[in-house]
Amino acid sequence: MTVLKTSLRNFFAHKGRMALSAIAVLLSVAFVSGTLVFSDTMNTTFDKLFAVSAADVTVSPKSAAGDDEAPPTGKPESLPAALLAQVEKADGVRSAEGKVISLSVTVVDADDKNMGSSNGAPTIAVNWTPGELRSMEISSGREPRGPTEVMVDADTADKHGLKLGDELRTIAATGDLTAHISGIASFKVTNPGAAVVYFDTATAQRQLLGRTGAYTQIEVTAKPGTDHEQLKKHVAAAVGDTAPYTLRTQQEAADQGREDVGEFLDVMKYAMLGFAGIAVLVGIFLIVNTFSMLVAQRTREIGLMRAIGSSRRQVNRSVLIEALLLGVFGSVAGVAAGVGLAVGLMELMSATGMNLSTQDLTVKWTTPVIGLVLGTVVTVLAAYIPARRAGKVSPMAALRDAGTPADGRAGLVRGVIGLVLTGAGGLLLWTATRAAKASEGSMWLGLGVVLSLVGFVVVGPLLASGVVRVISVVVLRAFGPVGRMAERNALRNPRRTGATGAALMIGLALVACLSVVGSSMVASATDELDRTVGADFIIQSDNFQPMVPQAEQALKKVPGIEHVTDYKVVEAELTAPGGSGGKGKPEKQTLVAADPTYAQDLRRETTAGDLAAAYGKDAMSVSEGYAEDHGVRVGDTLTVRFTGGGEARLKVAAITSDDTSVDKGSMYVNITTVARYLPADRMPQNVLMFATAQEGKEKEAYAALKKSLAEYPTYQVKDQTDYKQDLKDQVGQLLNIVYGLLALAIIVAVLGVVNTLALSVVERTREIGLMRAIGLSRRQLRRMIRLESVVIALFGALLGLGLGMGWGTAAQKLLALEGLGVLEIPWPTIAGVFVGSAFVGLFAALVPAFRAGRMNVLNAIATE
Repeated sequence: MTVLKTSLRNFFAHKGRMALSAIAVLLSVAFVSGTLVFSDTMNTTFDKLFAVSAADVTVSPKSAAGDDEAPPTGKPESLPAALLAQVEKADGVRSAEGKVISLSVTVVDADDKNMGSSNGAPTIAVNWTPGELRSMEISSGREPRGPTEVMVDADTADKHGLKLGDELRTIAATGDLTAHISGIASFKVTNPGAAVVYFDTATAQRQLLGRTGAYTQIEVTAKPGTDHEQLKKHVAAAVGDTAPYTLRTQQEAADQGREDVGEFLDVMKYAMLGFAGIAVLVGIFLIVNTFSMLVAQRTREIGLMRAIGSSRRQVNRSVLIEALLLGVFGSVAGVAAGVGLAVGLMELMSATGMNLSTQDLTVKWTTPVIGLVLGTVVTVLAAYIPARRAGKVSPMAALRDAGTPADGRAGLVRGVIGLVLTGAGGLLLWTATRAAKASEGSMWLGLGVVLSLVGFVVVGPLLASGVVRVISVVVLRAFGPVGRMAERNALRNPRRTGATGAALMIGLALVACLSVVGSSMVASATDELDRTVGADFIIQSDNFQPMVPQAEQALKKVPGIEHVTDYKVVEAELTAPGGSGGKGKPEKQTLVAADPTYAQDLRRETTAGDLAAAYGKDAMSVSEGYAEDHGVRVGDTLTVRFTGGGEARLKVAAITSDDTSVDKGSMYVNITTVARYLPADRMPQNVLMFATAQEGKEKEAYAALKKSLAEYPTYQVKDQTDYKQDLKDQVGQLLNIVYGLLALAIIVAVLGVVNTLALSVVERTREIGLMRAIGLSRRQLRRMIRLESVVIALFGALLGLGLGMGWGTAAQKLLALEGLGVLEIPWPTIAGVFVGSAFVGLFAALVPAFRAGRMNVLNAIATE
């Protein structure tokens, strides 16, 4: 009980000194808790939507694409209308409805502006039936009747300012349909962002399937007293157990939808938790420094406790109890802040078009438990080493002045261990660059990153002595005696300086690594485009949807074009001459079906044969990797069974090199060859199109191509300059998101610098008073503390940027095996981060320097 009282007294006596450490715990726990609450809320939103919208039993074609995929032909797989009558006669069926649903549509207004979601959610076209009332209600107007009427969801109407009577044009593979809004329907549960348009059944069949008398699925409602599993069995018996249909109960359909969405949500969740983990790691350095300095400042107090009978264990336990209190307070506040962070993320997602309601806010009991345990355990573990150091304080320390002499040596053993770990990490990074396959080298790269990071953290105090002196020569000497005092203050405790700099080092190392990798990706892709792409223009959808035939025809009518190339993706099963892998089993592969002009549009290197010959009759090319794995040579014949079509025997006319990042591993075949074995209604739509202008007419052709697609806003025409800029923007956006997530770790690191300086000022109160007494002005004192902070920040930045560039270089060498062969160091970014670190140091020193300047000289000198 005495130990507990002592701990409580010390904790509340020094609560101001622990405030920043508590904020670090709060931020780290908030990020973890906020991520968990946000992901759980997303799951709840989709679970409600799937549970409400799914029928008791759903019948769909077995060959249908996934619920979140657009069919390659642009027209969904369908069921015969006669099947509806069979299902209605099954036992336990109260009612059955034929549904027509397509995700391969674009909806535009009278000004050809896309009405779809901007966040990647699909645009869904569906027929209106009574079953839609499970999840929707008509809030104004009425349901559509006939081909001139359409109904939209309320969220889309609100977002784009649509109202009753407005004109909408729906673009589908079967043609365009112009209709006026007859009604607006509201979701009964939260709509995660999809845009939905409704037609009457006959119009939906003609517009989405190209024919009447067919549905994409049948939704079945059970009679009272019939459970869903029983109903599924009855329906299966009615349609035939061997029929090519998939039957799902409401629960199975909801589970399938949850699984499709869950993959994306899990990636986002674990990525955010990874960045939260980095913030926690940085926070550990802050807590270690805080308790180390508090123990040092209370050396005389601890010595007195030891002198009056306190044991080492009691002193150790007292410090750990203080850490426990800090962890608990910080974690409780962090969990509460995490809920607020989750609400903020929901608002941010809503601003981008993904509507999330706070009514679905989900805080599972595990979230506060995880946050509380994480924050408390991390804080106590971080304080363990300072606590042990406190337990070793001798009773004789009670006779000394307050504080302890600075640790002027970093420690020989620590330095040796750090150098060994750093050397081992560097060796592993070098080994990764020498790997024959990227999959093999990735393991060495990961281990090298971890070991080199740990090595730099351990060897940090040893490096501080040398690096700080070098930085001081460049930065501080211009400030005369004040600069030299700042240098000595930074050097008086290398362990403290090393730990403070290491916290900043971690975040900046990741920034530098990702900057190098991102810049190298852009430079590699740009170089590859310059070397391989011969076409003047690339045409594709901004949401990766296949191109509708009417847009293709519009492109092919543009004057001033030398040729336009179709590019389709075809699924097939390939069997090598000796069998796949020598086992005689067919293997699923994706073939690129293109016009022969594609050989000019993309200059692919071959290791054998002639690529132009691969576009001949009953010919094809294979990739270098496939040829090696299956023992295929030029002249061999492969058996190719096209999905949904017939079987062909195609001669291998070329083997393409895998030393590329564009179309790596692709196998090419002429579209006309595929057309002989694949029915016209099974031929996929173009994924991309390429165009080459006539000599000297590039500008006119570019403008004409853009004009031809003005009515189809989802498709973009890009010349090579546009395409390169687009790649750069995409990588830049991804890096900005990552930098934003890393910002938390950097903020915690800055708090560490602030805390170190604040505690250092308290520790040096008497020293500061003496300096002021012999003539140091307030302005000089504040400048000294600011310069000390700048040196520490630049020390951490120098280590972090150097380490990060090493990681990034090793990663690029490994990615070169995947075709990213150009290393580019983004020197402007690196220089900007380094200079920015100096400003971070200045910012971190503002409050400690201000407080130091306000000290009363006599009171400071009298401080013990």
